[in-house]
Amino acid sequence: MVAFACLLSTLLRGADLVETQKAFLAGDYEKAAKWASQGTESNSGEEEWPLLAGRSLMTLGRYTNAADVLKAALEQFPFSLRLRLLARDAALYNGNPARADELVDEVGQLVNRRPWAYRDSANLIALGKAALLLGTDPKKVLEGTFDRARKANPDDREAALASAELALDKNDPALASRILTEALKRFPEDADCLYAQARAYSSGDRKAMLSALAKALAANEHHVPSYLLLAEHLIDAEEYEEADSKLGAALEVNPHHPEAWALRAVLAHLKNERAQEEQMRKKALQFYARNPLVDHLIGRKLSQKYRFAEGAEYQQRALSFATNYIPAKSQLAQDFLRLGREEEGWALVEEVYQLDGYDVVAFNLANLKDSLGSFITLTNEHFIVRMGKQEAPIYGDRVMELLSRAHTNLCQKYGVQLEGPTSVEVFPDQKDFAVRTFGMPGGAGYLGVCFGRLITANSPATQSGKAASWESVLWHEFCHVVTLQMTRNKMPRWLSEGISVYEELQANPSWGQGLTPRYREMILGDDLRKISDLSGAFLAPPSSEHLMFAYYQSYLVVRFVVEKHGLESLRKILRDLRVGVAINDALARNTAALDVLETEFAAFARGLASELAPRLEWDKPEAGALFSRDGKPTEWLQNHPKNYYVLLETARQKVRARNWAEAKAPLQTLVENYPRQTGSGSPYELLAQAHHALKEWEEEKRILDRWASIDSNAPEAYSRLMELGAKAGDWQAVAENVDRYLAVNPLSHTPYAYWGKAAEATGHQTDAVKAYSILLRLDPPDPAGAHFRLAKLLQKTDAVAARRHLLQSLEDSPRFRDAHSLLLELRSGQ
Repeated sequence: MVAFACLLSTLLRGADLVETQKAFLAGDYEKAAKWASQGTESNSGEEEWPLLAGRSLMTLGRYTNAADVLKAALEQFPFSLRLRLLARDAALYNGNPARADELVDEVGQLVNRRPWAYRDSANLIALGKAALLLGTDPKKVLEGTFDRARKANPDDREAALASAELALDKNDPALASRILTEALKRFPEDADCLYAQARAYSSGDRKAMLSALAKALAANEHHVPSYLLLAEHLIDAEEYEEADSKLGAALEVNPHHPEAWALRAVLAHLKNERAQEEQMRKKALQFYARNPLVDHLIGRKLSQKYRFAEGAEYQQRALSFATNYIPAKSQLAQDFLRLGREEEGWALVEEVYQLDGYDVVAFNLANLKDSLGSFITLTNEHFIVRMGKQEAPIYGDRVMELLSRAHTNLCQKYGVQLEGPTSVEVFPDQKDFAVRTFGMPGGAGYLGVCFGRLITANSPATQSGKAASWESVLWHEFCHVVTLQMTRNKMPRWLSEGISVYEELQANPSWGQGLTPRYREMILGDDLRKISDLSGAFLAPPSSEHLMFAYYQSYLVVRFVVEKHGLESLRKILRDLRVGVAINDALARNTAALDVLETEFAAFARGLASELAPRLEWDKPEAGALFSRDGKPTEWLQNHPKNYYVLLETARQKVRARNWAEAKAPLQTLVENYPRQTGSGSPYELLAQAHHALKEWEEEKRILDRWASIDSNAPEAYSRLMELGAKAGDWQAVAENVDRYLAVNPLSHTPYAYWGKAAEATGHQTDAVKAYSILLRLDPPDPAGAHFRLAKLLQKTDAVAARRHLLQSLEDSPRFRDAHSLLLELRSGQ
């Protein structure tokens, strides 16, 4: 009977421990703390009881109580690594950093004396965490302890979390996501794993991040890390009241949570409430006075708001608490690089890389520095432009001319004197652009990014698929330079993007975005957002189409403000933002009450959408409603001959069947009634194809001219117009379309050959020499011909260079008779 009673007691203790662990994971921290404290006091011999008690009390912010529990527990379990690490955290939050250091040292001493005792997964995890604190290479820790623990016990959630969290801390979300995907198969409702998965998604897929956070909070409604990450997202979306609400939920669990108070300091900073900001910071540091995480977090969020100078100051404060705090060093390096303090920034990158070879951002930036070393630098009074050594000689002068024109236009328009030169870096490798811009590869779809005094841009060499005008990209990004400096980076994203798109269209009506059938549908439907919510549209859009619509709506708001209230009202809004006025207040002060502005803007946008191609019908047919299965027109199609979708699909069907003559009628109707539709597969492109197939050259040229005049991303139209212009001897048209083509792709040999011919024909010898010289850099199909043209152009002004080009021409084409004749002519003239 005695043996049976002992067995029953043991089983009941085990069940109690399991229930307590469940309570902790479910977020019932009060219950977990109570039960774990009772279990600890029962002297059961279970190390898990004081661990759970300490974790619960730390989670609740009862740091003194946690320290007391853990101190007593270490007397009972003097060889415990896990208790020591938790006691270290408690010591820090009780103002005893010396004791915290002693506890970490004791872990090392114990492992050296008793290595055989710490080979299970739980102790391997503790050993790895201690090794990180002692400065061991994180990659070795991951492979030598955390990964070993996962393999030893695949069902240990702590092992998966340790590996994933280390990967996340080292900016390796791909590895973290793989680990967590496997872990969530075993623990699908584990809030910690779901939160870690949300972190892995945060830099690339906000929609997935929000979904993971929703699941985490469903599993544990008091999960503080999830509330903090959600608050960070809401700060990014400029939904500051909702962010503060989530921080309030975190502080209900732990009234002293340092990260929650740090994020409230960020909110105060963004509201220009500096006294409140410092008060929130003091609360964050109340229990752990030299916690570098607090200032690092504040600075990181400010830098994400493009306030790099303020962010850098906070990183320096963090480093004053902990000289080798890697996250602060890494962020400070990036801040300096974006502020133009490059010598300091690159030195810090190298320092971080030497301290932590696993940090993915530091590794990427260190490698990027080597690539940048081969770039060519172009300068003038206002710009420092860096380009690849292959590309700078080809179109670097065009970049400088465009930027100088933008500087003159936009600085004068907005009354801004910029603080020193603007740096512009154009990357021929998209991966290098992504690393310079985001710290790691990715960022597909971004053409350029502005940081205030630094612009990073993808070279046309990186374009795949749809063409894009690099000139419009640089104009757009430089407009950000003007407005960000005018406001000291204190402007919402929607306004910054809206002004840049607006100024694109002001500079060139073929740039920027136009009203499309899909945008019309979105405006007249439910996708038009309130102005006050517009910045959030950029963060977690349902699709890439919705992201582009956010840019378009932002432009429409700016256009509405200028047309209704004048350009000076827009300038006043920017000046108000500079001195810390909130955006909604700045709008109300300089336009109309916000509710009136919202109503009037919605009416303006819906009016524009309703007026798009008014002679066309816009009812959208259901899938399969236009043609029967055997390809015959349906009754719906026949009853809607002026319907946009009917006309477009009918035309496309005729084009697919190469029935060019019948394709013309619906396409002509579309072009005449909707004359500004652009893009790949537009009626202009299809109609030009029809005219070309029917050998209707004049009609083809007329349609191509109209298309080229409204679309800045149509190199196929420009190329054909160059060809037609050259055949007709219309060299002005050739030159115009050469410029259009080079604004999209200056790295193709095609436009330079036409440029050279046009310049020769019109007597512009210098331009012709330049065109053929660049052509030879681009591996043209007829290098012998280009060398010969240069020799002809130079024979009277530079006989030596002319002879050199002739010899190169003959090297490529030994039987080139005209080259032989010219060479004899040069020799006879010596």
